[in-house]
Amino acid sequence: MARTSSAYACTECGWQTSKWVGRCGECQQWGTVEERAAAGASLARTTRAVAPGLGREARPITELTGESVRHRQTGIGELDRVLGGGVVPGAAILFSGEPGVGKSTLLLDAAARAASSGARVLYASGEESTGQIRMRAERTGALHDTLFLAAETDLATVLGHIEAVDPALVIVDSVQTLASGEVDGAAGGPAQVREVAGALIRAAKGRGTPVILVGHVTKDGSVAGPRLLEHLVDVVCHFEGDRQTSLRFLRTLKNRFGPTDEVGCFEMQDRGIAEVPDPSGLFLSRAAAPVSGTCATVAMEGRRALPVEVQALVAKSATPNPRRVTSGVDPSRVAMILAVLERRVGARLHDQDVYVSTVGGVKLAEPAADLAIALAVLSAITDRPLPHDLAAFGEISLAGEVRPVVGGAQRAIEAARLGYTRVVDATAETLQSARKHAGL
Repeated sequence: MARTSSAYACTECGWQTSKWVGRCGECQQWGTVEERAAAGASLARTTRAVAPGLGREARPITELTGESVRHRQTGIGELDRVLGGGVVPGAAILFSGEPGVGKSTLLLDAAARAASSGARVLYASGEESTGQIRMRAERTGALHDTLFLAAETDLATVLGHIEAVDPALVIVDSVQTLASGEVDGAAGGPAQVREVAGALIRAAKGRGTPVILVGHVTKDGSVAGPRLLEHLVDVVCHFEGDRQTSLRFLRTLKNRFGPTDEVGCFEMQDRGIAEVPDPSGLFLSRAAAPVSGTCATVAMEGRRALPVEVQALVAKSATPNPRRVTSGVDPSRVAMILAVLERRVGARLHDQDVYVSTVGGVKLAEPAADLAIALAVLSAITDRPLPHDLAAFGEISLAGEVRPVVGGAQRAIEAARLGYTRVVDATAETLQSARKHAGL
């Protein structure tokens, strides 16, 4: 009989090696190489066919209905928008975000709203005690008789709570704090995270109960643990925001039941997190009269058009190397726009300090803000304010052309709804003509 040998493989990318190493040689991940049976040994055994159980036979797709998996609203409009209409029964949702951004507060609010409708909700936390959760619930008004709390770090105990409570919604905060006695390794390791997530997802699918898993993030903002975790779940949501501002955004990175380009807007308040259905005025200044160096643009956050004000300040530099300071915009893109302005428009910027910022702490990453940045800088140079009813959006090329951007019609409609009667966009053709249209 041939001797069964052992091999080691990476749980992330499948890379194999004959001996154990701490770091995968392919994907460079640490702690993901585990021992498994060699390919020859796995081929020596075959799996017998088993007849499907009663009610589990394969059926034609035309005979099946989707009534049992319709979206159910959570009571939070912005959360339902991002999820595609609500929570689907049996769905597994991964909720990630930076520490302190408000993940637990938002999910506790969602649990309370579900409990207020009479549904039984289980909130299992491995990071806080039940007393700490109740303290936050008192502050946010999330006290309900059908909201059950459990402070557990053992997977089997959490599964036992699910059996005992029989909830309509399960929230686990977080998946990295739970551990299974069936698997070696500390909580949060790749093997433990994979086992914990797999068990909770199987329970959700088997019972038809949606489960929301809170996940930690790494330094680069990705979900901690094996990449397999994001493949196992149905929905991956990321909650983001700047600690210097109260605004929070919820985005979907994966959604099997809805779109992935929707964005939910929330505001952190003393009594918890409040949804912001219409954030149109959050990113505009309140100046009574037009001020030079400001220009409004319309940014797209998912399918939502948001007006944003860009501000620029140009001052004589006292150093040989002028400063280029940005906040909320891409610094490399601003440097390119300044070069185009100096070369194509004749603006003198090589000996000027330039400061560019957005109002409200919003971040503009799309090239549609190029034209607004350029007009704001030109307005600051000439010290001539732009009309208060003017909005601009468009991408600027190195040749000084103004290119059309995605969602131009929707941006123009949103600008008109907010009272911007003059819109400068790709119809200006060049930066020189855009400058004339803006009155500079």
